[in-house]
This record gives sequence, C-alpha cells and structure tokens, in this order.
Amino acid sequence: MALPGRDNRGPCYWCFKTVKWIPVLFIVTIVAWSYYAYVIELSLGTVETAVKQVLYLIFYHIFLFTFVWSYWQTIFTSSNRVPNKYKIPDEDYEAYTSHADSFETQNAILESFAMHLPITNITIGGGVRFCEKCRIVKPDRAHHCSVCEACILKMDHHCPWINNCVSFANYKFFVLFLGYALFILYICIPYHSSIFYFILEVINGDLSGMGKFHILFLFFVAVMFGVSLMSLFGYHCYLVCENRTTLESFRPPSFRGVGEDKYGFHLGKYRNFQEVFGEDPKTWFLPITTSLGDGIEYPVHSRHQQSYHSMDNTQNSLGDGLTFPQRRLDEDREGLLCEQRFEDDSHYYS
Repeated sequence: MALPGRDNRGPCYWCFKTVKWIPVLFIVTIVAWSYYAYVIELSLGTVETAVKQVLYLIFYHIFLFTFVWSYWQTIFTSSNRVPNKYKIPDEDYEAYTSHADSFETQNAILESFAMHLPITNITIGGGVRFCEKCRIVKPDRAHHCSVCEACILKMDHHCPWINNCVSFANYKFFVLFLGYALFILYICIPYHSSIFYFILEVINGDLSGMGKFHILFLFFVAVMFGVSLMSLFGYHCYLVCENRTTLESFRPPSFRGVGEDKYGFHLGKYRNFQEVFGEDPKTWFLPITTSLGDGIEYPVHSRHQQSYHSMDNTQNSLGDGLTFPQRRLDEDREGLLCEQRFEDDSHYYS
C-alpha cells in the first residue's frame, strides 16, 4: 500500500525537490572557487619557490581528494529504511486506528505485533514506538524524517548541506567530511599560506591585482567556515565517543523497565568509536562502509539486556556465529565493557 501523500506529486513537489539541492550546489561552488584561488592564484601565481609550490599542491590535493570523496559518500549514500517486517498488517492497523481513544488497546495491538522484534526502546509514556505515517513499529534509534518522508535507521538529523539524512548508513562519511574540511581550512589553507600572504598585503602591500582579491577572500572564507566547522566537528566527535545521536543528545532514549537513560548504548569510548568506524584501523579514515551492525539491532548495556524480545537473527553475524548485539552483550557479561564508570548516573553502573 502506498504511503500517504506519495500519490499526488505535482510540479510543486518536484520544484521543492530541486530547491533542496541549492545548499549542495553552494558548497560545490565554494570548493571549486577555492581550488582556483589556492592552486592558480596562490600556489602557482604567488608562491615564489618551486619547493613550496610542490609541497602546497601535494598536501592540498591529498586532503581535497579525501574531502570530496567523503562529501560524495555522505550525499549519495542512501539512508537505510526500516525493513518490511516492521510494518504492521492492514488489519492490525485498522484495529489500531479504530481504538484511537484508548492508548492501552492501541499499545496492546502494537505489543502483540512487536513481540518477536528486537526492540528495547519505548516511548516516554511506556508504549511501543510506532510511526503512523509509515505504519511501522520503529526499530531502536530509528526516527521519522519529515523531509525524506520515511523512517530512517539511527537517524542523527537531516542536513540541508548534503540534502540527505545523517544516519546509520552515512554517519561515518559525515564525520570524515567535517574532519577533512576542517583540516583543509585550518591547515592546508590558512596556516601554510593564506595568513602569510594576508599579512603581506595588510602590512607591506606586496600583493596586487585580482590575485590579491582571491587570496584575501580565501582567507576570510576559511575563517568563516572554519569556526562553524570546528564546533560542529568537535560536537560529533563527542557524540561518537558517547554513542549518541544528535536527537538522543536532546532526548535520551527510553528503555523498558528503566526509563530514559542517556548511557543506554554506551559501551566504552573505544567500542563506541568502533561502532561507527569499524574494527580495522586501516579503514578508519577512509570513506568506505565499515560501521558495525545493520542499523536495526544495537548492543546495549547489561542493564537493558532483558529488553530484547528476540536475539535469534543471525543476518548480521561477524563470522563467529554471533550477531553483532550478541557479541557485544557477551563481552559485557565477561566484564570487558563494565570497566567504564560514569560520573553522571553512576548508580546505574555500580
């Protein structure tokens, strides 16, 4: 059955879809112009020694390549959608809508359907997390995106600068995109070159013509974008270490029998890092898919282990016969993940 609102896509819909690409085109334009300013006007047209020119160009192109690669992956990696097994049958949905005045009856219908689904998160009111627009029981950490018109696995936020949701599928690429962009702005451009020539212009007036304009504007663009990128990149590094999404940092997930717990998915900083970047250090900083899990089931702290309805699914096995959540939970039982103690809510993990 088609989802509501998807049968009447007129000119306004496609116009809106086109407009959403404007921020991406703006970023691409800035990158293209900065390439000209840095390579042509600065490195080749202003830097005097050949050694400096080669060094500037080598380092710049290395990090520009990884930046563009990460940005491409962030934009064009499709957000994982919720599998069909989470969508309730039509008869159940009709029974659900016919009891709109009774939360208990509606929740009982959802509980019956979700009995064998591996979910631990619940609503603040203690009910099953259900999306009426998509007619699905939400997996852990999944949320509905009103822009994408779908429920997205481990949704962090919808970013207009990539015209895509930042989610389980592309979160690693998004963090790398921020990191490489910051590295280019603060190291390859301002530190090695633009600041030096900016000072020359202000103090000595050594630069002239259009080269002066491009280099000065390059400096101001680097500073303007660098300040915002530094705070955003630092914030997402913090989220990676805490194993949270942006949405979860504003509203901690709720667990059965416990309630809200901002440390519910915290496995220790190193394990949290591995969930996003994988277990192989050689691939950590490459924009290729290495994140652990399937975006549906997540390892939780031992406090919430009893919340899983089913752990029989082995589609996400890592080669040892155990699913990703099982593997982490077994490690937790052995005490490998219990070494982490938290200053906040320390009574949870004593």
